[in-house]
Order: sequence, then structure tokens, then C-alpha cells
Amino acid sequence: MDLGRPAQARFPGEAVQLGRDPVSREELDHVVAAVGVFSDDNRAGIERTLHRISAIRNRQGEVVGLTLRVGRAVFGTIDALRDLVDSGLNILLLGRPGVGKTTKLREVARVLADEGGKRVMIVDTSNEIGGDGDIPHPGIGGARRMQVPDAASQHRVMIEAVENHMPEAIIVDEIGNEAEAAAARTIAERGVQLVGTAHGNTLENLVMNPTLSDLVGGVHTVTLSDEEARRRGTPKTVNERKAPPTFDIVVEMVSREEVVVHKDTAAAVDRILAGVEVGGERRRVGADGTVEVEEEVIEEAPEVAPPAGPVPTGRRGPIRIHAYALSPDLVSRAIRDLRLDARLVERPENADLILSLKARAHDGRIRRVAERGIPVQTVKRNSTSQMRRLLQALFVPPEGVDEEEVREAVQEAEHAIQRVMAEGIPVALAPRRPAVRKLQHRMVVRYHLDAESIGTEPTRHLVIHPG
Repeated sequence: MDLGRPAQARFPGEAVQLGRDPVSREELDHVVAAVGVFSDDNRAGIERTLHRISAIRNRQGEVVGLTLRVGRAVFGTIDALRDLVDSGLNILLLGRPGVGKTTKLREVARVLADEGGKRVMIVDTSNEIGGDGDIPHPGIGGARRMQVPDAASQHRVMIEAVENHMPEAIIVDEIGNEAEAAAARTIAERGVQLVGTAHGNTLENLVMNPTLSDLVGGVHTVTLSDEEARRRGTPKTVNERKAPPTFDIVVEMVSREEVVVHKDTAAAVDRILAGVEVGGERRRVGADGTVEVEEEVIEEAPEVAPPAGPVPTGRRGPIRIHAYALSPDLVSRAIRDLRLDARLVERPENADLILSLKARAHDGRIRRVAERGIPVQTVKRNSTSQMRRLLQALFVPPEGVDEEEVREAVQEAEHAIQRVMAEGIPVALAPRRPAVRKLQHRMVVRYHLDAESIGTEPTRHLVIHPG
């Protein structure tokens, strides 16, 4: 509800306008009067429900807009994680907003309290888990709930919970700063099971976050001796994990029905810092409720569409890359590692290449830009190592081939492809060495055209034919 505009009901992927009359100030005031008191984060609720009302205020502090989220407890959401929850180990959930982290935390609290018979304490900063009011929502079962007066006090309430109330398990939503990370470590060191969420979509995001990396062991830089560096096959200066992780298990939430589980956080972090595939266990909940478990094979190369050679841009300057459903920080890191002449752009329409998570490559927006001829390449996981391998296959010239020669050959092939498509006639390219001809041939295949090699070395060359 926004002052002076018709109200809207918003669903995933859709917004429905509720009538034509604009929202009046009286209607906003009526809603505000019917809900609880707004806290410092401009959130309120309705007692004993999971609904959340968030306010937008003007400079004078008056409410000029409201977002009313309808919440409900969903049972059975942790079937894919039940064995982990019952293990007594500390579990950290990661995932993008709206993927259901808080819903799973609420169900974890209920299961541990009612079915596991444990003393469970929820640290509820914004009343997201237990709902508004002094009596918590029945969705948390027999778990107890401590409300947090303001977001800055969350770490103090976490410590108070473990010191004063003898819990066997503590549930915390959104660990977001150093103080909260330190409080989490204190809880874990006292032998209390800790289940929480943190900012970040993947384990690699968390490792690269200097504020929260301590949750998974932290990172420090180590200088190796010449002999040790040679033995490892690494530079003398490397990043290593500096301590045992606070959380034994990390769960990356891909969607509400799919997760990737890292059962040994320490080993997974060590693999990330070594620049190799992290692996994991992919779990999916099928339509019939059964859980499918698939151990991710650690591959030498990422699961991607066959690299099509250097991306044709038709212009000089950095290659423009749009990262879709991937961490821009990780893509930038891969670009820096390879020293590529490339930069990230925010809009896919402005890119020379779309780099996408494989599971999201068929989203409507990406499908539309792909139909306009912008190439889309995919990686299976949101990891630097997979991005690095893909970008290397796309942009790093084969050994012994000059970068300027590759650029010239790419531009020549692109112009020839455009002419073949426009005029429907065969076009011959200049003679090239085998490695460069191979790159040109990949470009031709991408446009669903045919190419043949004609002649003998050193005058062998490609002829492009209409498909």
C-alpha cells in the first residue's frame, strides 16, 4: 500500500492491482492502528501470527507506505535435513532472500523441541520466527522464544540465552556482524547445538566475507618456504583456514525444494581456499515428498555448455559480462585471476556474454536476450573455480597463439558470419593456424552455420556456408 497509488497484491512473478482507487492517508492510518508497535527497523506484526507489516516513512517520520506480508507456518520443510538436525551438530543455512531460510529455522525449532525433547531457545530479533506479541506462534512448538529489543542487541541476547536459560539448542536468524559471529562461537564452545542463518548465498561467499568468515574458520595469509611452495605447487603466499569452524555443517539453499549440503565445513573451506571444486551433497524433495540424495562429483572441469571460443564483440575494448544468478564478487575474482580484459555490467542487454547459473539459464529474461544473439554460458555451481575454468576456455588464447591474432580472427569470423546470414552465400576466411581455425569453427557452430577447412598448410582456411 503506497499513499496516492492503488493497492497491489504481489505474488511470485506477478502483481495484481486491487481496484482503481488510490490509497488514502486515512486508510494507512487505519491499518497502522490495527497492528502492533513498529520497532526500530520499521516492522510490526499481528499478535500470535506470522504476518509482518513494514513501514515506509517520509522525512517527518509519517507512514506513507506499507508492505504487508502474509506469513504461515509450513510443516515438513526440513525432511531433506532431518538427519542433520538430529545429529546434534551445528548447522548454518545460507541462501538468497525469499528462499525459505526462516521457515526452515521455525520447523527446526519445533522438531528439536517436540520430537527431539530438547530445551530449545529461539533468539528472535524481528519476531520473524515466533511471530509478533508476547505469546509465540504455535508453529515453534514447545521451543521458548527470547525477543530482541533492537537489532544491535542480538549478540547480547544470544549470550544471555545460553548463560541464563540452560538451552540444549539455540536458533538464530541472520547472523550479520562480527559481534554476532563471536557470540555464535561462544555458544558452540559451550556444547550447545546452534542452528542459524547468515548473509550470503553460498559457502564461498561466506569465506570471502571478512566479517563473517570466522563462522567457517576464518581466513589468514601464510607465507610458505620455497621448498613447501614447490611441494604444494602453489605461490609462496597462500590463504589458509585459521581455526576450526563454528558450524560443523553448511547448507546452501538453492530453492525451497533443493539444497546442497557440506557435511564437513572445514574440509570444504580448505578446498575453496586451495582453488579446487568444493563438491557437496545435493538433496531434492520430489513431488511425492521423497528425498533424492546425489553426491556431487568433483570434476576437473565445470559442467558447462561446450565453450564456443572467444566471444565475438564486434568492437574493441573490455568484454562486457553480465553475471546472472551468480555472485558478482566471485565473477570479478575469476576475471582478476585470469587477468582478462573484461568488466561486469548490470544489465544483460548491455553484455557481450551472459554468465549464468545452469539452473537459472532458462529464466524468461535470459531467454529473451539469448534470442537476440547474446551468447549465454553456464556453470553448475556458484564457485570461482568453475567460473575461472569457463572464462579461461572462452578467452585465454591457446598456448603459442598471440592474443592480437585471436582478436583479429574473431572479428573476421564475426563479420563473415553476419554476411553469410544476411546474404545466404558462402564466405571464405583468411588462412589461419590450426588452433585459431578451431576457435573460428566454434563460433560458426554457435550460429548454426556450417564450416569446412579447405587447402593445405600453411594456406588452409575455413569456408562458412549457410546452415
